[in-house]
Amino acid sequence: MSHVLTLVCPPGRPVLDEALLHELSAHLPSPDEPVWLAEGLAADIPFAPMGATDNRRIAEMLRLELGDLPVDLFVQAKAHRRKRLFLADMDSTMIGQECIDELADFVGKKAEVAAITERTMRGELVFETSLRARVALLEGLAADVVETVIAERIKLTPGGTQLVRTMKANGAYTALVSGGFTLFTGPIAATIGFDENRANTLLVANGKFTGRVTEPILGREAKFESLVELRARNGLVREETMAVGDGANDLSMIQEAGLGVAFHAKPAVAVAAAAAGARVDHGDLTALLYAQGYKREQFVG
Repeated sequence: MSHVLTLVCPPGRPVLDEALLHELSAHLPSPDEPVWLAEGLAADIPFAPMGATDNRRIAEMLRLELGDLPVDLFVQAKAHRRKRLFLADMDSTMIGQECIDELADFVGKKAEVAAITERTMRGELVFETSLRARVALLEGLAADVVETVIAERIKLTPGGTQLVRTMKANGAYTALVSGGFTLFTGPIAATIGFDENRANTLLVANGKFTGRVTEPILGREAKFESLVELRARNGLVREETMAVGDGANDLSMIQEAGLGVAFHAKPAVAVAAAAAGARVDHGDLTALLYAQGYKREQFVG
């Protein structure tokens, strides 16, 4: 069997059963018997299309069949299914917050900055221009407030640590690539277990933010270039790579990856990303392990 459909439920909401799996199998060319990755939560259905196959068309057709059921799905070739390079966005992907919004709260401008962030992630504003405008509002804020934000406000997205540590245990290289700031990506990457992190640098003078960021800004193109660079450095082909993010500045990286995933993304971003890859609308980050064929008992961390 050359291809596989993977179905994944959110943890704690096991809606998959044998009847549903066989119902969905009927829509696939030459399906094989389903294989459980986690009973009730995740399963593979191998299949063998005749000639070229349109994975996107199959995925959209199956989403219609699933209706309102909380099930994410991945349709892909089985070759290179286990990825050897993983790039991830940070804000609203590996963590549940937008760090700059939380910083802005300390100068009484969270609502203003969050509104700009939201428009930027939807692709309505140019990322680099937007970031400079938001950073300017932080001028004069004590830089050590970052420690408070990380300790009291930042929450890791469920499944992220398992995702990174399982992939690393199986030989993958992992990088946290963010349009946010090194003051956050450093400790967060270390906590989760990433091999490296890349982000923007907030300028500080006399212990306070200056309202400026080091140029050039790491944005959409820099994320794309990071994927291309790390792929070449590790001697990999495109199909061996995976990237995940939620915003417009993640799209180029997502579309260049062998498996690009829009994670609980804004509607326009999810649709655009799905045109080249996949999307997770319901589950947590362990969905990306099931997508690679890992069984629950193989998770690390």
